[in-house]
Amino acid sequence: MVKWTEEERCIIRGVWEKVDIDEVGAQLWARALIVYPWIERYFGTFGDTFTTTAILNNPKLAALGKIVLAALDTAVKNMDNFKGAYASLSRVHYEKIKVDPEHFRLLAECITIAIACKLKAELSPQVQSTWQKFLSAVVDSMSMSWSSEPLCQFCLQLISSKL
Repeated sequence: MVKWTEEERCIIRGVWEKVDIDEVGAQLWARALIVYPWIERYFGTFGDTFTTTAILNNPKLAALGKIVLAALDTAVKNMDNFKGAYASLSRVHYEKIKVDPEHFRLLAECITIAIACKLKAELSPQVQSTWQKFLSAVVDSMSMSWSSEPLCQFCLQLISSKL
């Protein structure tokens, strides 16, 4: 469980208050698919996602970006219980969508960059550090279904014993 100082909570809420979900959400998956094209495999039902122009003008991707940011709003409101807040969403991404958990980290990078483009100088190194700590905790919570599998637990124990 992540411990948050009151200053960190204020920083995270302050950043989040400046995020326009419609604007940043529309950019989110476009950035992710252009920068990390191998994640396209999850978007077979989204129509043409093979060119930059198609990606930038894809309304399904824009809508999904808004959904992702609305889910991130849940994290802002549940900073003391990410794992509980994301348990069912993590399970769906593990069991049904079969998302590689590394892609959560890639998406978090895209979220940070999209927000940095909007906030510019307001995203100081301290603010960015706190924001990235927040997103890292969200990524860990979204990835928890993978680490709860017996094989994953075995691998984690094996790695820990080697350290």
